[in-house]
Amino acid sequence: MQMKIKLAVIVAAVAALTACGQKEEAAAPAADAPLIVKIGHVGPTSGAIAHLGKDNENGGRMAIEELNASGLVIGGRPVTFELLAEDDAADPKQGTAAAQKLVDAKVNGIVGHLNSGTTIPASKIYNDARLPQVSPSATNPKYTRQGFDTTFRLVADDTQLGGTLGRYAIETLSAKTVAVIDDRTAYGQGVSDEFEKGVVAAGGTVVAREFTNDKATDFNAILTSIKGKSPDVIFFGGMDAVAGPMLKQMKQLGIEAKFMGGDGICTAGLPALAGDSLADNMVYCAEAGGVDEAGKPAMDKFRADFKAKYNVEVQVYAPYVYDAVKLLADAMKRAESADPAVYLPFLAKTDGFKGVTGNITFDEKGDIKNGALTLMTYRGGERTSLQVIR
Repeated sequence: MQMKIKLAVIVAAVAALTACGQKEEAAAPAADAPLIVKIGHVGPTSGAIAHLGKDNENGGRMAIEELNASGLVIGGRPVTFELLAEDDAADPKQGTAAAQKLVDAKVNGIVGHLNSGTTIPASKIYNDARLPQVSPSATNPKYTRQGFDTTFRLVADDTQLGGTLGRYAIETLSAKTVAVIDDRTAYGQGVSDEFEKGVVAAGGTVVAREFTNDKATDFNAILTSIKGKSPDVIFFGGMDAVAGPMLKQMKQLGIEAKFMGGDGICTAGLPALAGDSLADNMVYCAEAGGVDEAGKPAMDKFRADFKAKYNVEVQVYAPYVYDAVKLLADAMKRAESADPAVYLPFLAKTDGFKGVTGNITFDEKGDIKNGALTLMTYRGGERTSLQVIR
């Protein structure tokens, strides 16, 4: 009887092991089974600057569709890319929640966020998870100066952008005095600080420094105070959703100063937000990016394809999101792996990747080398490029 029990136990154990092996064999993907690669994208697709967040997300979707049509093979397996898009509403708390959600979803890489104020806190979550993150638009220098080897940026930072605009105000627009307003976000304060430094370095004088917030609509008190100081230029560090109403109130108060801002106001949507208060050659801004004549055909094609697909003009950073997605795929292909731990070193060594935004090479911090700036103004309700600076 005891022998029969032992034999039954042995038989059961063998059966269990066999079944376990069969399950593992069934779970293991076939060598030619599609490899699913998830790319996370985060931007504000709700709230005042939802038009910018959707612009970015659409750039990512375009890249995903093209990659899936290209028949890319990584590690001997055909790849299917998926975009997992999250909304951070330009809010740091919602941004970190979105970041954790994507980490939990085990995405293979991150493109985003749009704003510096959401990108910076989210970057720690991605770094802790060892997930590569490519921001197409966050310009605050702190983003790539935290000691994280997972952070990468495709545009010039505020040190270059704000400083260039400050010098441009004094040296090219012949301003002698400027007033500065920022929206208290990481981006707005950062670009305003650098603008102020550029003004002072060029010999100009800052006669006022005021602040508002990124959801404000009434600026009469601030602007009335500034009007009394008669600045030649008013600089706003913030986004177009706030700049538009601010320009309207400047007109109502009879303020004739030139208006300047960074990439946050330098959008295709500013004319609609500002209405008839946007006079020709009144607003000057800089986009943290841009292409020279050699790169113009590729960018023009992207813009035409984008409009044909989505029936809307590119706002600002859709091409950079598009390049970021393609860049992650390129690093995976070079590494022959979509495992973040395996392809991260290959991403860091990116040198001369040809994107629609130009050639991409990263420095030791993850910043783009030789990043471009495009100085712009508005004429006839349209953005007009003045100069590409590197």
